Amino acid sequence: MERWRSYRSYLEERFHAPVYRIGIDGGFSCPNRDKDGRGGCSFCDGTGAVAVYHRQSESGFHHDSAYDGSTASRLLPRLDSIESQIERGREFLIRRYGAEMFSLYFQSFTNTYDSIGNLERIYGRALSTGCYAEFIVSTRPDSLPDDVIALLSSYRTDDMDIWVELGLQSGSDETLRRIGRGHDVASYIDAAERLHRAGINVSTHIIIGLPGEGREDYERTAKVVGAAGSEGVKIHNLHIAGGTRMADEYLEGLVTASSEERYLEDAELVLRLLSPDTIIQRLVCETPAHRLIAPRSFPDKSRFLSHLKARMERRGTRQGDLYGC
Repeated sequence: MERWRSYRSYLEERFHAPVYRIGIDGGFSCPNRDKDGRGGCSFCDGTGAVAVYHRQSESGFHHDSAYDGSTASRLLPRLDSIESQIERGREFLIRRYGAEMFSLYFQSFTNTYDSIGNLERIYGRALSTGCYAEFIVSTRPDSLPDDVIALLSSYRTDDMDIWVELGLQSGSDETLRRIGRGHDVASYIDAAERLHRAGINVSTHIIIGLPGEGREDYERTAKVVGAAGSEGVKIHNLHIAGGTRMADEYLEGLVTASSEERYLEDAELVLRLLSPDTIIQRLVCETPAHRLIAPRSFPDKSRFLSHLKARMERRGTRQGDLYGC
């Protein structure tokens, strides 16, 4: 018996086959980084979670011609065109997993941070490359004007779901200020409500182990996610990457990173507090080792999930058994 509602199981129920995400870097920046000379969120190292198979080289920089003149464009390590990124990702997933069904995932930085005309062109280029089970866009709650939501909703069909991933990180406004997040909880609730009215699924990113947070804060965050009706959630353990303000705080002894045992306890608690219907899309952060300062002694994803499942089986706990308490 599953102890939590996994994304893999959900996809197989929904589409009757495994579905694999093709990550895309659309060349977007982030409004929080642009307006904050210190570099936006204190945990962000500026890499934007780009899939490694999209990088052409470690040297040289350019702007893709599709984004010239955009106020949201950024100088970035050399990237393939959107079409080439998708082809490269598709080939990788077929070779490694034998994939046959795919989702498109705009994952790097704030993927709604551009003019509506540029967004329509960029999304259209991606969607023109084939048929997909899901179209997924990762963004911030404060970067979702109504015209962008309407554009995203226009792509929805009976065969393709639209998801927007919202970076909440914490249900505490105090914590959001502490980490320089640049938005509050109310903006997240508002964005989720407007997305749902447009028929768009919401996935929420949260981080467990942020500075100063503990059990009461995790309970608050789980309740915020539940109140927003978020269909999915990505739970990350705090990773401290080099070149960030949080790394400086860590080296000064002001911030700590959870051990496996502590994170097992906290992750179990959050799962128990979430609705049993919430799709658990991620349970552990996977920062590449060469960028990671802490935690350094932490099991890989497969081992951690195995340890979490075994722990919950021993304790007789499961997702949602504290929901509404």
